[in-house]
This record gives sequence, structure tokens and C-alpha cells, in this order.
Amino acid sequence: MTDEQARDQISALPGQPPVSFLQFSGYVTVNKEHGRALFYWLTEAASYSAKKPLVLWLNGGPGCSSVAYGASEEIGPFRINKTGSSLYLNKFSWNREANLLFLESPAGVGFSYTDTVSDLKNSGDERTAQDALMFLIHWMSRFPQYKNRDFYISGESYAGHYVPQLAKKIVEYNKASLKPFINLKGILVGNAVTDNYFDSIGTISYWWTHSMISDQTYRSILSSCNFSSPKASHECDHVVSYAMNHEFGDIDQYSIYTPSCVASSPKNTTRQHKIRFKNTLIHGRSSFGYDPCTENYAEKYYNRQDVQKAMHANTTGIPYKWTACSDILIKTWADTQISMLPTYKELIAAGLRIWMFSSCDRDEVCHQPFEAEDQDPLVSMVLGKAGWRVD
Repeated sequence: MTDEQARDQISALPGQPPVSFLQFSGYVTVNKEHGRALFYWLTEAASYSAKKPLVLWLNGGPGCSSVAYGASEEIGPFRINKTGSSLYLNKFSWNREANLLFLESPAGVGFSYTDTVSDLKNSGDERTAQDALMFLIHWMSRFPQYKNRDFYISGESYAGHYVPQLAKKIVEYNKASLKPFINLKGILVGNAVTDNYFDSIGTISYWWTHSMISDQTYRSILSSCNFSSPKASHECDHVVSYAMNHEFGDIDQYSIYTPSCVASSPKNTTRQHKIRFKNTLIHGRSSFGYDPCTENYAEKYYNRQDVQKAMHANTTGIPYKWTACSDILIKTWADTQISMLPTYKELIAAGLRIWMFSSCDRDEVCHQPFEAEDQDPLVSMVLGKAGWRVD
């Protein structure tokens, strides 16, 4: 173990049960001029870690934390109890089969930070992908044992942009290098933001077919909104906002058949039209065992000083509390790719393995599979090769 690795090693997290695997966390600077640094958390595989692949996990938003969701609610080894005082094991953790690297990206998400305030107001797809590439290059220099390891990138929701965009950056980087050292084998994306037009049509159809909006509102949305346009018109904003604020009712948008978290969703709160695409995998479960308030437990736990000290987090004294999502990033997101399908086509041509999966039966924020007689042949080709059935 190098000195840098030793500095990042987590001896134990507060309230953590005993584990046999190693953990590391800390910061990697991705832009010295602006002072941008990204926070990571590595939980190595529970057994035979040296022989297991490395999986990078990214949550979406844009502006939501992989520590809050991927690590603490979904695929990570630990869960947080209701009081935020201790952890318990997740028997379905992916670190049974892989070394898991959680990244809070872009700067401004979770513990990741920038010394340049304007960075928070002009983040977008391109810079996020470039910073993530720089993170991987520097991180693998810190952890050289992973340089030639089989590497996969996975994520969900708006990470449907992050994952393929980062994969494309890596493919380009490896081509330009004399010796590729990021051994990217494939990508996995769940409930992914993929194509503005088809995602939007699928979502509106989901609202209507699940009786969340009226027939009249459904027709008004279809006639008022041009889903092929990168920006919604005032008329479209108005009718969609009306549907969300007056017809949805008091529901958990990520799990429409189960109770919402009362503490975080008071009845007088007006919903935003621009939905945050955070974690869309955990909310499709049956009501048995489902807890809609897990995000609150994460915010209690990761704001504890002893937790931050154990994780080598917030070392610069960030002037705000750790939150699961950053409102400023989603409100000011600067650039977004309208359709990821051309990028998927490039990744397929590069020989990468691609797995796209969906769990959208109870989640209205999820990006719904679509059916259309005039379906784009590129859509059929990409999703078909990626393992989706496209009837």
C-alpha cells in the first residue's frame, strides 16, 4: 500500500459493523486552476478483491450524490439506520462481486467542491465527463493496482448521460495514448435518460395510463409541448406544471403506490416542473420493507463531524451542509446532449459491452420504455444490441 493509499484508508466508519474488506475515500483534484476536486469512496470486494473487476458508480440529478444513493441506498455494502447513528450490512451489495468506486460528480455535489463559485452555475455534460476522465487518470495513478483491471462504468437516471459520455472520453483517450491503461470493458445504465423525445413521450404516457393526469391534460401536453426541442415553451411549462401541482396528488413520484416521506414532502410544497433524476432504482419495490425517508437518514449521517473525519471528507471546510442533491446545479445546468443514441452507436462500434436495464413499473420519474410505429431504426438497433427488447 502506497503512502497516498494509506492516507485515504478508512479504518472504520462510525457505527459500522465489522467487515473484512478495505475502504478508501478522499479527494482527487481534477482542475488546479479552478480548484475543482472530486470526492470518492472505494469499497473493495468482500473476497478475492485482487481478482475482481472495478466498477465506477455514478448517480444522476444532474447534481445528486453517488454516496447518498448508490452507496447508501442501492448497491453499496452499508445502509443507514433511521436515526443516522449507525450502519448495517446490505446483503445485496455489489461488492460481493466487484470493487465499487463511488464518485460524487460534478464538483458541487456532496463533498466534491470547487474554489471557483461560477463553476456551480455553468456545469454541464461536457465538463462533467472531462473532469470524470481526469479523476480516473489521477485516481489510477494513486491506485496503480487497478490500472489494468477490468473496468466497468455503471449508473442510473441522468447518469444515462454521464456513463456513455465518460466511456466515449475513455475510448478517445485510449486511442490517443501509446499504451491504453484504462481497461474499459463495458457500461451498465439503469432507468437512463437516453433521448429527450422518447423519454418525454414515455413519461407523459405513463402519467396518463396510470391515471395521474386527466385525458384533457394529456391532450393539452401533447399539443403544447415540442419534445424534440432542447427547451420547453412557456405554454408547455404551464400545462406540465399544472398537471404536477394540481392533478398528481400527494404521491411519491419515485414510488407511486407507496406512502411518501411526510418529513420531506409537506403538502403545501409546490413541485418543480424540472424533475431531478436522482435514484430511480430503489423506489419500485413493494410496500413491504420500503422506506421513503432513506435520503433523510443519509443527510443526518454524512453531516456528522466524526463521519466526515473518518472519511477524510470536507477537509477544506465547505461553507454549506452536505446534501443528497444540489439544487443550484440542476437549476443552472449549462449543456445537455439531446439524444445519447449516437454515442451508443459509437461505443458499440468500439466493441464495448453495453447493458441497459429498466425497473419503471412504479416509478413515474423513470424513463419509460416506448412503443411507436415510427420508431427510429437507430433506436431499435442500439437498444436491441444492448439487450433491450424493442417490439
